[in-house]
Amino acid sequence: MTDQNDPIDFATDLIRRALEGQPDEETLAGLAELHPADLAEVFEQLDEDEQDQLIRLLDVPTTADLLEELDDDETLEAIEDLTPGRLADLLDEMEPDEAADILGDLPRAQAEVVLGQMEDADEVRPLLGYPDETAGGLMTTSFVALRRQTTAEQAIQFIREVSPTSDIPYYLYVVDRWQKLNGVIGFRELVIASPDTTMQEIMDPDVITVAVGVDQEEVARLMSRYSLAAIPVVDANERLVGVITHDDILEVIEEEATEDIYRLANVSDTELEPDSPLGEQVRGRLPWLFLNMLTALFASWVVSNFESLIGEIAILAAFQSVVAGLGGNSGSQNIVMVVRALALGRMDNKKIWEVLGRQVLVGLIQGLMVGSVVAAVITLLRGDYHLGLILLLAMTANMVVAAVVGTLVPLFLAKIGKDPAVASTILLTAATDSFGFFIFLTLASIFVRYFNF
Repeated sequence: MTDQNDPIDFATDLIRRALEGQPDEETLAGLAELHPADLAEVFEQLDEDEQDQLIRLLDVPTTADLLEELDDDETLEAIEDLTPGRLADLLDEMEPDEAADILGDLPRAQAEVVLGQMEDADEVRPLLGYPDETAGGLMTTSFVALRRQTTAEQAIQFIREVSPTSDIPYYLYVVDRWQKLNGVIGFRELVIASPDTTMQEIMDPDVITVAVGVDQEEVARLMSRYSLAAIPVVDANERLVGVITHDDILEVIEEEATEDIYRLANVSDTELEPDSPLGEQVRGRLPWLFLNMLTALFASWVVSNFESLIGEIAILAAFQSVVAGLGGNSGSQNIVMVVRALALGRMDNKKIWEVLGRQVLVGLIQGLMVGSVVAAVITLLRGDYHLGLILLLAMTANMVVAAVVGTLVPLFLAKIGKDPAVASTILLTAATDSFGFFIFLTLASIFVRYFNF
């Protein structure tokens, strides 16, 4: 049943009823007035046939706005049955970077056919040569560049004539005859400047730039650090080749956060959703479970070496998982903090040993405090402090191990060029389980001679 108070549900219901017949002009006009994000949400609630029908009925500007809001996979499904001419019209209406993203996901032959029918192909084609996760892959070629001797009056007149449709100009860029970036001007500075003031007089020559090959995470860090609405992208010769805007970086931040969350949970495919196809879910999750299985078998082998001790003192089996589990949780805290510090560029190589020492101290304190509580509870429940003492010592030692592993493993993976979130949790679990069981059972085997359980 449709909730008439929810505009998305209401619009979806309206579209479905309209698609059953021939939508009138008023309905189509109403769809065009929806915010693209709302239209995308409505689109996602339709079934495949309804989506195809809606795509064919919407005008080019509205369809282009819709495609810019959809995920990559959804966009490819939406344009699957479009003719090259229709797709070319849609891409011409979109920002160059968005159009390049779609073309980059198409088969090469199909992309060339569509490019051949585009009016703005020259703005899009240069972007196709850059990897998606670099500054070159994120940038748009839609920006405003002025010469140093251009006056404020001429610049404003130029902007009126070109009527930029993108989010630029937040900034205007000043270049020389070779397109080398000389400075940047805020739109506010341009508006309040005297008409005869030149760009050279009001520009800021200290421009924060990124090279085309810089990773998108580094771009996001720079824009966040300096609170930039846009950042220029330059080639090896310092020539201005594109601009990355804030909306692109918001998408990057979401993607990187999702990637880290998934990888910390050992899910390799960051596109997976709860309703993703069965095969995709298995492929994205199963490999890490096999690796986890191997580490679990190793921990079980450690325990098997103390089989006779556990047979003699069965209560040990009930508490060994407490040592391993708390060590794993403590180490996970370390991993999350280190991965975040690495992602934000806050982990200096000079600080590694200082950070490690601090985390070991934290692990020691946490082990003593949590272990003391556990020891007290066990003593009260069993009327014997011996097992509690062993748990206290084992828990403290394992939390120190967890602090070392949880700090150094992400740093090591980052050092060798691997994503620190990929295998950190599995390696941590292997260490805290194996060392936790070994320390606890070794202490028990030592003290069993003196303590009467």
